[in-house]
Amino acid sequence: MQLSAAGMDLLKRSEGFRGHEYLDVAGLPTIGYGHRLLEGESFPGGIDETQAEEMLARDVRAAELAVLRMAKVLLTQGQFDALVDFVFNLGAGRLAESTLLRDLNAGSYDAAAEQLLRWDHAGVAENAGLKARRQAEFELWHGGARSQTAAA
Repeated sequence: MQLSAAGMDLLKRSEGFRGHEYLDVAGLPTIGYGHRLLEGESFPGGIDETQAEEMLARDVRAAELAVLRMAKVLLTQGQFDALVDFVFNLGAGRLAESTLLRDLNAGSYDAAAEQLLRWDHAGVAENAGLKARRQAEFELWHGGARSQTAAA
């Protein structure tokens, strides 16, 4: 499976494009469409949207592969898109250790969807942007058509 146009739209809308380095809500150095800077990466002159799109494609593919590796049940396109956005935003490690993934792999799709909504804090404070993003993921989760293949 691959991230759909609807999933990409949510991701790009949530992240927004920034051509210069900035600190995200977790205080991590970021650029483009939410690309977290890796060790040794630096863009003192900034980047343009074409460069940001290339970074985004690589980052999305990594998130897709993480979801495909961890999800052991059938996923709808909407569920896959929601999980890819979640992993892009929070990282594969957060999904791997989550009740969301445990519920999903136990076949409790509705419980897993509810778990998405719990990830709306930056530190100890609720964050309006994260709350809106999780709600949009929840809506994507419930809007996709059933896939014929397992994600794993």
